[in-house]
Amino acid sequence: MIRVSQLTKQIPGGPKVLKGISFDIEPGEFVAIKGASGSGKSTLLRCLAMRESWTSGTYHVNGVDILGKGILGKIKIRREMAYLEAKPVLIKNRSALKNVLIGAVGQTPAWRRLTGMVRNDDYMGAMDMIEKVGLLEKAHQKGDKLSGGEQQRVAIARALVHGATTLLADEPVAGLDPHAAEQVLADLKRMCKIQGVTVIAVMHQGDWAERFADRIIGLNNGELVIDIKGRRLTEREKMLL
Repeated sequence: MIRVSQLTKQIPGGPKVLKGISFDIEPGEFVAIKGASGSGKSTLLRCLAMRESWTSGTYHVNGVDILGKGILGKIKIRREMAYLEAKPVLIKNRSALKNVLIGAVGQTPAWRRLTGMVRNDDYMGAMDMIEKVGLLEKAHQKGDKLSGGEQQRVAIARALVHGATTLLADEPVAGLDPHAAEQVLADLKRMCKIQGVTVIAVMHQGDWAERFADRIIGLNNGELVIDIKGRRLTEREKMLL
């Protein structure tokens, strides 16, 4: 379980961009974070990934006090949570399979990323995950030859192969055509249901959030204004965002 209590983020010498945010997220939930530009969506995601410092608040993951653990808390987050950017960074001249095996920055040692060396017994797990995201036929295609949607699915497979149980995705379908976007979101939804992966995604498009997420958290000017489970937003709720 992820438990956030009274998360506040203030820019030094500037305004508060997050104001007392609190929520719990259960394993296997698909949570969409919505809000207008500047509402604090991406900042919230980066705080969960420990890529932004917290001004105040408490943060527990499976009972562990992350902020209280200092550097050990950050290590736990980096090991168990994968931060997925809108445009995933793949090694362009490596195949999809190699990208999954080598891992992202922070997941694997630098020497392994530079040399591409992997253990033979890692291949089967990587191929299984590539198949689960529907890219088995593209396993040996180089990263720069993959479409945007395919690159995002490789990034998802890469994160899960290296032990992530939670995916923190910042606009995971931004810039993708509708078909590719549906494939990526369907992959995420399936992983939540079948593998118990937790997904927390900033999603600009309201329709995608309502169709695929189990729950929608809404921010307005750094404040939590809606927290809705299992249904579409009402017009009044949309107006709050």
